[in-house]
Amino acid sequence: MMTPEQFRWAEALALEKLHGDAAPRFVAERIGVLALAGDTAGVERFPQIADRLEGLISRTRAPA
Repeated sequence: MMTPEQFRWAEALALEKLHGDAAPRFVAERIGVLALAGDTAGVERFPQIADRLEGLISRTRAPA
């Protein structure tokens, strides 16, 4: 069984694979949709995913 931390990393990785460079925009839009819908759990979850996604992106784009 995965921990919540591992699950957030898995979600970030999946979003990066699905949306590529547009993943951060997708996450930002999703946060907006969730906020408008009053989904407080989703609004709390997606910034956590965004943090991990940022980490993935910065690692893959860092100079060798």
